[in-house]
Amino acid sequence: MESMHKFVPLVCLIIIMSMVKIVLGTAIEVNKGIVGVVADYNDRSGKEEIVAIKMALEDFYHYTNQSFGLHIRDSHGDPLKAALAARDLIDKEQVQAIIGPQTWEETTLIAELCNQNMTPLLSLADVTPNWATSKWPFMVQTSPNALKQMKAVSAIVQSWDWYSVNIIYEDKDASSTESLSNIYLALTEAGITISNLLSVPPFPSSSLSKDLENLRDGHCRVFVVVSLSLNLAINLFETASKMDMVGKDYVWIITDPFTSLVHSLNASTISSMQGIIGVKSYFQENGKKHEDFYRKFRRKFSLDYPQELNNEPGTFAAHAYDAAWTLALAMSQTNNNEGGKFLMNKILHSNFLGLKGRIQFNDHTLDPTQTFQIINVIGKGYKEIGFWSNGLGFSSNIGQHDVSYSSSMKELGQVMWPGRPWETPRGWALPTIEKPLRVGVPALSTLKQFINITHDQFQGFTIDLFKATMDLMPYHVPYKFYAFNDTYDELVRQIYLKNFDAVIDVTIISYRYQYAEFTQPYTDPGVVMVVPLKSKTGHRAWLFVKPFTKTMWILIVLVIIYNVFVLWMLERNHFCELKGSILKQYGNIAWLAMTPLVNLNGDKLHNNLSRVAMVVWLFVALIIMQTYTANLTSMLTVERLEPTIGDVDQLRNNNAMVGYSTGSFLKNYLHDVLHFNPANIRQFRSHEEFAEALRRKEIAAVFIEAPGAKIFLAKYCKEFIQAGPMYKIGGFGFAFPQGSPYLPLVNKALLDLFESGKQRELENRMLASEKCEESEPDTETASLSPNSFWALFTLTAGTSTISLLIYVTGTNWLTSAVIEQLGQAKRRLSRKDSHVAESPVNSPHSDSHVMQLPQA
Repeated sequence: MESMHKFVPLVCLIIIMSMVKIVLGTAIEVNKGIVGVVADYNDRSGKEEIVAIKMALEDFYHYTNQSFGLHIRDSHGDPLKAALAARDLIDKEQVQAIIGPQTWEETTLIAELCNQNMTPLLSLADVTPNWATSKWPFMVQTSPNALKQMKAVSAIVQSWDWYSVNIIYEDKDASSTESLSNIYLALTEAGITISNLLSVPPFPSSSLSKDLENLRDGHCRVFVVVSLSLNLAINLFETASKMDMVGKDYVWIITDPFTSLVHSLNASTISSMQGIIGVKSYFQENGKKHEDFYRKFRRKFSLDYPQELNNEPGTFAAHAYDAAWTLALAMSQTNNNEGGKFLMNKILHSNFLGLKGRIQFNDHTLDPTQTFQIINVIGKGYKEIGFWSNGLGFSSNIGQHDVSYSSSMKELGQVMWPGRPWETPRGWALPTIEKPLRVGVPALSTLKQFINITHDQFQGFTIDLFKATMDLMPYHVPYKFYAFNDTYDELVRQIYLKNFDAVIDVTIISYRYQYAEFTQPYTDPGVVMVVPLKSKTGHRAWLFVKPFTKTMWILIVLVIIYNVFVLWMLERNHFCELKGSILKQYGNIAWLAMTPLVNLNGDKLHNNLSRVAMVVWLFVALIIMQTYTANLTSMLTVERLEPTIGDVDQLRNNNAMVGYSTGSFLKNYLHDVLHFNPANIRQFRSHEEFAEALRRKEIAAVFIEAPGAKIFLAKYCKEFIQAGPMYKIGGFGFAFPQGSPYLPLVNKALLDLFESGKQRELENRMLASEKCEESEPDTETASLSPNSFWALFTLTAGTSTISLLIYVTGTNWLTSAVIEQLGQAKRRLSRKDSHVAESPVNSPHSDSHVMQLPQA
């Protein structure tokens, strides 16, 4: 007993010290209010959020000695139950603010309640529409908007040269619409088309297998999963794996929120996701703060949820921790009686460094996430293969000074794709013998040379060209032709309805792009007007001047005048007719110049120089006359033809009937573009009907696309002709689904056919069968110009000029010579007279000398 009495004072002392400690602690600790949380207890993200919020409030108390009451309600993943839980927290628990929930569908109902009661709501929804914060001013989004991840998805698809994707999304609320809109815009900007959209209901459905089977029957093998909840995503991949859709040649890309929960999946689910690419929000996990959070979270999560196999924190835990810290910091600066409006103002003015980065609100939201992590599911987990930053591109690391960015994901290294192949999937499935490419062929084609279908046999230029194109593809492509007995517009529409995989022999028109995409045209693009021919009967009164051009006639007249002048100079001293009045001289000399043309007697010319000039002129004149006669004969005997109609305006003014091919787009074109009266437009089924209607004058013209006009005019070249301009359209091409991976390969194959001359060879072979053998070119005989006679004119003008020069210089020399001779004779006579006068009269010889003078 004595020994026990010795311990009584010690026990009393311990009790007293404990009581003092409790009293002092109560005095120091300050309760700043009550916090409400709405989360899904059965969802992994909800579990992480609950643990993270508790940790944040405990850490805040550790640093500030300020505590908070915490009340957590289970939403059960049901928006209505979430709203009831929020109502209970506001009415019964008198909470100052609510954190959560994670889905937008639940957030909308809770936001309405909080707005009515002026209770701040810190939303953890990953996607919040832009209009939400203006509708509910007491709501603030504490998780950064992750919609930029859609651009990351687009960059991934573009990196591997995939042209189309299938989108699988959860059809639940406005957040799904927002995500779908953003992925559509991102893909469209990159030139990537959406092949199929699969909407998955919020709850697992037996129709999922059938929907996936429809996608599998298509050619696109790239699947993008957008905004799918954890349970739906698990069900999706387990179903797809059983259908062998997560194997070789398939590509799967997943996004948040599912990607951020991949670490929590069990081995069975992971095994069904091998090779999948994931995009998730990224936050740096370096530093003591993150290490403490990581360590504490794993310990606490394992204690609270021992059934969970993985206790690592994800993005949702970091978001919830920062949201709880934001609320605790704002509540620590207010009093409980100041109201929700004052508390909301403090929340919006938050500015501190949290786990995910800077916490600072702009218009009730945090700055959107700009950096995302790219993962590759391999083995029992996933491999972090790199990052994508908005506006920068892909990088293998982040946050370092020597970071290098690339626009292609290929720079991040090797990726293991579904089915464990290291080769990059093609992104689309090749047709097989069992499932060949379904090619639609127009059965109403009026161009039998292009398309001719008889007893399920397909022949013609387009058929041969398509076969040659498929032969140049880099791999074997099985295909099968199917005749389609309806209009061309309806034929192209069948691609959009997925009844055909391709369509051939259709005109490329802009409005048809809403249903399909087209290759480059393989024919001349355009529409032409074909009309009958008629003879040129007018303007024949002056036909006799047509053999020569005006310049030629003027030059002939000038040469004649010049030759007349030369003759006048040479013959004026020998003809008395060339004397007298000027008018008389001109008339006689003109007759003299023209006489050799009708009379070859040259006795009238007295000067040899005149004869030389006239011989040359006669030679030139005969050639000119024969040429004139031949050209005039050609113009009189060869029939010259011209179109009966000159242009479209003439047809419209005359209210004339016109024709077009059955099933063609030309009916709308003639009415909408060329403005013909619909009552004046008739359709015909063949070229023979065209020709017969034109002969009978039932129609004045027919409008045919350029390829058909070639064939028509080749067959009826003597009767009809193209008139007016060519109206530009797209030409003939092949059509494929929008974003089809075949399109660039088929375009390349067509280019190879053009460059090798194969396409021209096929076209010439087609036109040869319709060639008009006896046709003569309708070329008008051209008038002759001086270019054809310049040598002759030079010869006659040069000869006449030389004759005139010789005459002029020769006359001056002769005159001088005669004068000189006369002078010499005169001097000799003078000397003789002097000698006679000096001789003696009675010289012996004087008599005889004198007697000879008379003889002289």
